[in-house]
Amino acid sequence: MLFLVLVSASCVLAAWLVLRARHMDRWLPAFVFPTETVHAWSPDEPLDVFIAICDHYEPETGGASPETGKLRVDRWIREYPELFGDLADVDGRPPQYTFFYPQDMYRPEFLDELKKLCDQGYGDVDVHLHHDHDNAERLQEKLDRFRQTLFHQHGLLRRDPVSNEIVYGFIHGNWALCNSRHDGRYCGVDQELSVLLATGCYADFTFPSAPSSTQPRLINSIYYAQDIPGQRRSHEVGVRARVGWQPPADHLLMVQGALALDWANRKWGLIPRTENSDLHEGRPASLQRLQTWINAGVTVSGQPNWRFVKLHTHGCKPGNIDTLLGPGMQAFHRDLAALHQEHPRFRYHYVTAWEMAQLVHQAEQGASTPQLPLPTQSNSVRSTMPVS
Repeated sequence: MLFLVLVSASCVLAAWLVLRARHMDRWLPAFVFPTETVHAWSPDEPLDVFIAICDHYEPETGGASPETGKLRVDRWIREYPELFGDLADVDGRPPQYTFFYPQDMYRPEFLDELKKLCDQGYGDVDVHLHHDHDNAERLQEKLDRFRQTLFHQHGLLRRDPVSNEIVYGFIHGNWALCNSRHDGRYCGVDQELSVLLATGCYADFTFPSAPSSTQPRLINSIYYAQDIPGQRRSHEVGVRARVGWQPPADHLLMVQGALALDWANRKWGLIPRTENSDLHEGRPASLQRLQTWINAGVTVSGQPNWRFVKLHTHGCKPGNIDTLLGPGMQAFHRDLAALHQEHPRFRYHYVTAWEMAQLVHQAEQGASTPQLPLPTQSNSVRSTMPVS
């Protein structure tokens, strides 16, 4: 009997050490015991799924030369329309893509090329940033200058018609939002949420970051977070977006992608892997993954039939680029069309990051039918479109 107890205890300890090594202890409790349960989708019920691919778009990743970076950008500009131009969602729009371009890797010629792709109706550009040992003043200056540059020199981003402020979506490099690494590297700014709000950020799209230690304990959520003075990781807590609620102006919208256990892709046939909404080499989007993303229940509370699928990737990494501009992604889009044909109440919408944020606000206002497509310029951060 004692032997069995010791064996069981050893197994539990080993499992816990594995979880700690992959920082799963940070988020697994919230996955097992969610604060709000969203039912799994059944094909016989109506569902609107909004799919946004948010790319940490770094043409010179890995220390590549400007020449190599240009070749990567040229490939995206050339191949994206060729591969996806004849595909369309239920609104008649081709697959959308949001290029979160890093301020710290600014090259005007790359952004001018991306603008051409956006003007053809294939996506949008938002803001990405890597920084280290920074402070609030320098960070605010960087973000303000970059949004001005993107807007005035490249015709990107948009103005809020009420405040006339240039607004942008944000992804933090190295996942270290609000100084969230334990060693303080790759950020340095505890009050980052306040800086983002002060410089016109309409929403953050950084997470999930698992298996990184920066992964928040709050998962599978669309919520609002507020800077907590003197504290790191203010985004660890927040108020969930919900129908009929107007968030305070000092809270930043946080849009997370799905984070779940992947029982269909088990290690050694036994241990579930982590599904973290990452598209990478050899692992494109698929209907099997889509089922997990949908059932993760990333919604606005009170509107369970709208599911938000925020995906992320590093689309200029060698290997990744071949997956994202390859037959696997084409197959996924064709499979979506077939799924809609088989189950017409399943409706899928390709959206940019900005459009996803606007759909969150539509849901908050009580809309039952999504209003798409959205105009691309001069729209309010918190939409005042009529509710259907």
